[in-house]
Amino acid sequence: MKHTISVLVENHFGVLARVSALFSARGYNIDSLCVGETENPDVSRMTVVVRGDDRVLEQIIKQLNKLVDTIEVRDLTSEDFVERELVMIKVGVGSKQRSEVVEIASIYRAKVVDCSANSMILEVTGSEGKVSAFIDMLRPFGIREIVRTGEIAITRTT
Repeated sequence: MKHTISVLVENHFGVLARVSALFSARGYNIDSLCVGETENPDVSRMTVVVRGDDRVLEQIIKQLNKLVDTIEVRDLTSEDFVERELVMIKVGVGSKQRSEVVEIASIYRAKVVDCSANSMILEVTGSEGKVSAFIDMLRPFGIREIVRTGEIAITRTT
């Protein structure tokens, strides 16, 4: 099962390395990891997406809480939350295909962020499902490069 974990940590050197080492030492794979400063510049929020059963999740949460720099750990999966990710996709297209790609982008509310004679870079934000569907629609045009942020999440309530 996929779990989205929000971890508030002190914002200083080495914290990300310690969190990463914790996962690595126990053989847990991180599907997605996003880190950024919060409304308080002394605190960072990590959004970590992992797969595993309830036992694995419980172990991860216990281990994260043991880290000195950890302020709070929450499993958002059991809460009402909103998740999004951003992707930029470079597609190899000529002038004849460009309008078709723009039409697909419009359906997904994506933006064209750069355009050259033989390629376009598009940006889309949404759920993992929306982002994956958009990528699938662009595959026939020849995807040259994909950059994904990974999931970020926030609870609907306080």
